[in-house]
Amino acid sequence: MGQLTERPLAGALAHPAIGYYTRPSHDLIADLNHRIEDGTARIAFDDTSGYLTSVLAALRVPAESQMLVMSKTGVQALYTSPAHPRAIFFNDAVSVGYIRGAPLLELAVHDPEQGVLFYTIEQKPQPRPLFERRPACLSCHQNYSTLHVPGLLVRSVFMAPDGLPLAQFGSYDADDRTPYRRRWGGWYVTGADAALGHIGNAFVTDREKREAVVADDTLHRIAPDAVFDGRGYLSAQSDVAALMVFAHQAHMTNLLTRLGWETRIAVHEGRAGFDAPPLRDTVDELVDYLLFVDEPPLPSPIGGSPVFAARFAASGPADKKGRSLRQLDLDRRLMRYPCSYMVYSAAFVTLPPDARRAVYVRMWDVLSGRDTSPRYARLSAADRGTVVDLLRETVHDLPTEFR
Repeated sequence: MGQLTERPLAGALAHPAIGYYTRPSHDLIADLNHRIEDGTARIAFDDTSGYLTSVLAALRVPAESQMLVMSKTGVQALYTSPAHPRAIFFNDAVSVGYIRGAPLLELAVHDPEQGVLFYTIEQKPQPRPLFERRPACLSCHQNYSTLHVPGLLVRSVFMAPDGLPLAQFGSYDADDRTPYRRRWGGWYVTGADAALGHIGNAFVTDREKREAVVADDTLHRIAPDAVFDGRGYLSAQSDVAALMVFAHQAHMTNLLTRLGWETRIAVHEGRAGFDAPPLRDTVDELVDYLLFVDEPPLPSPIGGSPVFAARFAASGPADKKGRSLRQLDLDRRLMRYPCSYMVYSAAFVTLPPDARRAVYVRMWDVLSGRDTSPRYARLSAADRGTVVDLLRETVHDLPTEFR
């Protein structure tokens, strides 16, 4: 899982360089609240999905990104089940959670300095609806899985037929490095995904066979359309490509937050330096993930939603040849080019300048072949060259090494 999971940031929330609860936020939801208050923005309630469609439009979150969680997890676990899944929609900075008939719309947003902040809005008609910040969400969203900063969780669990997680079987944190056979427990998965052997679309039928919990005789596969009718939702899709992209993005967001926080704390305490631990180790772990170094190859091509893939690819820059870091592959791996599109995100761009430069320099060490460690041998010369070309054309502040 990487060494950052084992290195807590004691007292970071209240540290003068962080001030998670006290500093003003500069996130997209706080901005939307201000615009609602001064009358320059409006969100509308409808009888089918409450504020969902209006909020997605206001925050520019594509409806095609929908994923469905059927396990009883999250702040509204009591309202969640295979028949009433929690729909999650996302873009590079915001995720929105919706459950048919539940009292709240849930939101998580990345603040460029503060990390992930959590909000809710009541699903009832209001004269001036506003989003309320929910600090209590950190009881689950700040732990080793989020790298000890306020962050996002993508959890894979074993569940009973009613959606209740079976804690005795444990759980997995799903990201690019997770074997496919451990992904998406407690989630619906739609699209061509049979060869992945994942544990989505299933509940446990035999609670005694712990050693064979993912075997065919202990998992009952669910046909989503047989349990979930989709009424009151924007669709019945939980696209496998969207699930893979979101898992990558969640951990990448946590890594960027962790590096930003560590850097700001170190600068405040007069001990900043990227040539030695701990900051060097943090940069190394981030860059390895950013370049998909530990991603397992796909056992065979998968088929995600072409609508999601097209919308996702169109939302980022491309070079003169039409190549983009946001283009999906889905034949051999998740992305066509092995470098995260999150280098364009506000989470990356607003890193302290010295931290961002350290990331670029480490990327050059790997992409140029200056680091000859065997773990980077999987990055082909062609892939390295294409990534360097793309970065040169689409990133404005690359250091001289790239030029």
